[in-house]
Amino acid sequence: MLRELRISNFALFDQLQLEFAPGFIVFTGETGAGKSLVVDALALLLGGRAVGEQIRRDAEEASLEAVFSASTTLVVQNWLTSLDLATSDRDELLIRRVLSRSGRNRAYINGTATPLHQLQELGQLLLDIHGQHDQQSLLVPRVQLDLVDAFGGLVPIRGDYETAFRLWKTQQEELDGLREHSKNRASREEFLQFESAELTNAQLIAGEEDVLLQEYRRLQNSETLSDLSNQAYALLYEQESSILSHLQNLTRVIQELKNIDHAAKPWSDMVEGASAQMEELAHTCRDYREGIEHDPQRLGAIDERLALLQRLKKKYHETLDGLIEKRDTIMTELSQLSDLDHHLEALEERVKCSLQEALKKANALSVARKKVAQNLQQRVMKELADLKMEHTRFQVQFGEFSVESPMSGTGMDRVEYLFCANPGEPLQPLGRVASGGELSRLMLAMKTVLADVDQVPVLVFDEIDTGVGGDVAAVMGQRLLALGLSHQVFCLTHLPQIASQGMQHFRVEKVVDHNRTTTSVVPLDPAERKNEIARMLGGDQPTDTVKKAASEMLHLSKSVTRKKK
Repeated sequence: MLRELRISNFALFDQLQLEFAPGFIVFTGETGAGKSLVVDALALLLGGRAVGEQIRRDAEEASLEAVFSASTTLVVQNWLTSLDLATSDRDELLIRRVLSRSGRNRAYINGTATPLHQLQELGQLLLDIHGQHDQQSLLVPRVQLDLVDAFGGLVPIRGDYETAFRLWKTQQEELDGLREHSKNRASREEFLQFESAELTNAQLIAGEEDVLLQEYRRLQNSETLSDLSNQAYALLYEQESSILSHLQNLTRVIQELKNIDHAAKPWSDMVEGASAQMEELAHTCRDYREGIEHDPQRLGAIDERLALLQRLKKKYHETLDGLIEKRDTIMTELSQLSDLDHHLEALEERVKCSLQEALKKANALSVARKKVAQNLQQRVMKELADLKMEHTRFQVQFGEFSVESPMSGTGMDRVEYLFCANPGEPLQPLGRVASGGELSRLMLAMKTVLADVDQVPVLVFDEIDTGVGGDVAAVMGQRLLALGLSHQVFCLTHLPQIASQGMQHFRVEKVVDHNRTTTSVVPLDPAERKNEIARMLGGDQPTDTVKKAASEMLHLSKSVTRKKK
């Protein structure tokens, strides 16, 4: 439900803060007072089109905020959670929209900046506006179908169908891809065989490139390596003043020290170890020098091998490891292509079975829907008759998909609501109904019938009283009051028969002060409410008789409210 609405510098509103209760809420006021501005503010808050003219004169920005109780609907909670927009206080949902003359409008959900399309998605889950020129969710064919299913308790059956449909669709897409693959099999096989031969003949080995580069550098610098290793060996062993000869002299000196002072014994061990290491290093340098190859042919072979690897890497845009993986992938695909006919036959059989299963479930769902639709039509027609629209006809029309594509994700049915208010005229799609009053009353009838299954928690009826009065208005008020027991219902009305049945009453007023016009919205206490109903019955200066009639109307409405509860 909508708990609070805060408006700043929007249209004729200067600063406005309203708190709402559950149930049936009415707004009244003279024509032109600005009642529809409340609806405009709600529509904008939930993703409606914004224009600079909606910002109050002398202000650069307009701000609109609404606080909803999000815990009333699991659908809203799941939507918020899926987009990581839920807060620790799961019962409160804050929506804010800021309009700027610069055109940089901003939207926020629970304090997080949000793109407009997400605000619109959330708006469809929270609030339904029914007015003369508004688009309603009930005009959308997909929603019409959803409501038939919800009304008839067909959601589980539809879920089973959707699972079967997705399986068939997935398999069919796989089959289409395989068939397309089959068309180009010959050319594809030829191409893959060429690539396979090229990569296989290259005899690729993981890590080979690094090993070859190291060997290439050794062969390319063999003379330098031979000279350096020779110098190292000479310094260690061959020269008269070699490191090893110096270590021999050092060994003798320390031996004499040790003979005199045993404290020098560890020195002798250290020199002995160093001598052994230097001798081993000398032998290593000698062996390395003798093992150095001067092989121009091997150097050329490595150069050619590295050039081949580089060419393949450049051609296939891969690393050496990537080339090896590509070679294996090609071999796997060639194997699959050779067995493609078998795969096609097996997959075609699976697709045939899954299609038959999906069609079977779609047909069962369609049969159930048509039974449900008959009940829905009768219920809606009864509501319309109670609303003094005895000659109105309402029909749920079913259509089918094409033979080539017999199903969609929702089944094999196309559903459209048809409506006719005048005897002798043909039924026509609900979206083409011209009269705002007729459309609003039909919406009221639909919402009453679907109250138990409709998950949109807040309903707004604007101009629902167009062209009605007397007993019809009283019945409409009763229906709105009953609807308020399962939804929060806002109604902008000119009729006292409707306004008197509201559970919360606001008066919209236009005030001119110092040549500046402002619209205000005032909650009415019981005395003020009596005066407002009297004004609606008899004008600005109602007689005592009119005031008495207003009191009786309010008293009767209270009695009806107690019975409803």
